[in-house]
Amino acid sequence: MKVMVVWKALGVGGYQLKLQEIAREPDIELIGVAPASWREPGGSGSFEPLHLDGYQMIVSPVRLNGHFHFFFFPQLGQLLDEHRPDILHVEEEPYNLATFLAVREARKRGIPSIFFTWQNLARRYPPPFSWIEKHVHRQSQWAIAGTESAASILRQKGYAGPISVIPQVGVDPETYHSTTRARSPEAPLSIGFGGRLVPEKGVAVLIEACARLTHDFRLTILGDGPTGPELRRLAEQRQIADRVEFRSVPSGQMPEQLQKLDVLVLPSLSRPNWTEQFGRILMYAMSCGVPVIGSTCGEIPSVIGDAGLIFPEGDVAGLTSHLERLADDTTLRRELGERGRERVLDRFTSQRVAEATVAVYRALAPASSPKTAGP
Repeated sequence: MKVMVVWKALGVGGYQLKLQEIAREPDIELIGVAPASWREPGGSGSFEPLHLDGYQMIVSPVRLNGHFHFFFFPQLGQLLDEHRPDILHVEEEPYNLATFLAVREARKRGIPSIFFTWQNLARRYPPPFSWIEKHVHRQSQWAIAGTESAASILRQKGYAGPISVIPQVGVDPETYHSTTRARSPEAPLSIGFGGRLVPEKGVAVLIEACARLTHDFRLTILGDGPTGPELRRLAEQRQIADRVEFRSVPSGQMPEQLQKLDVLVLPSLSRPNWTEQFGRILMYAMSCGVPVIGSTCGEIPSVIGDAGLIFPEGDVAGLTSHLERLADDTTLRRELGERGRERVLDRFTSQRVAEATVAVYRALAPASSPKTAGP
């Protein structure tokens, strides 16, 4: 069985691990299609050749690079003709132009297609995105939703085909592993956040909560973004700037940084058009055996399960209470860290994600006989 996977994020080395795990299956010949670079507001990220064993990676041009809804791979039709995959797996949202064009090219050639979605809000898009979404829903043979909520939204929007619930990426537990770190009882509580510094990530809530702590602490904010200067000013206003460190960390150094923490916090805040769709940093911290605290925003509670503490989003006092509790109770910290690691090994490793994805391919393959081409 030959499968082609198209995804703008495949240029990120860590995301290639899923394909490498899928390629371990002897009956699957895998081809990845990735851009040479992808533009983000903070700059461009170039292709990282990190996990490429066992499959073919094609670096292909992208038009409208950096435009999430409008980008596309102009040579995809040519690649489909050259490689003739049995399945086209498009790791993009159904309302994006890239997905529409990929599904259309696959259908012209009688190749069944799969799309992916994280969308966990019942958003209604204006034309042409609403038309694109409906077309992809009608013409695709399978959908993969990152969460149960995303699967439910697909059904609400009228998608009638099969859906599998599988996170888009997993974690490598050998890279993100737990460590035995000697910690003095007098040492400050090491608190961390990882992610983009934007209002909806709720970092201001975390700074306010830390300012109320009666225990000594150190807060490490791993990431950058437009609200960075504002958050630094807030730390100064609350007179805790000497205990707050802002650090931009390459992805390769993230495991080491997480392993230094006593607790990681994801205090996300819902917006009218956004709610937390997964919270990958939780998965990485849990894999490192670090206790996690998360808000009630979006999918955070379902990712954490019983392996961490939850507080109502925006509730500074509630977050402060959880931090005080973990500062006082080293046994609870250890138990939550162990539970988090177990939860990741059971649900969120790259191997688990790959196994579930391969099951979709095998279920779809018997039905992959040529279909009548259409618009």
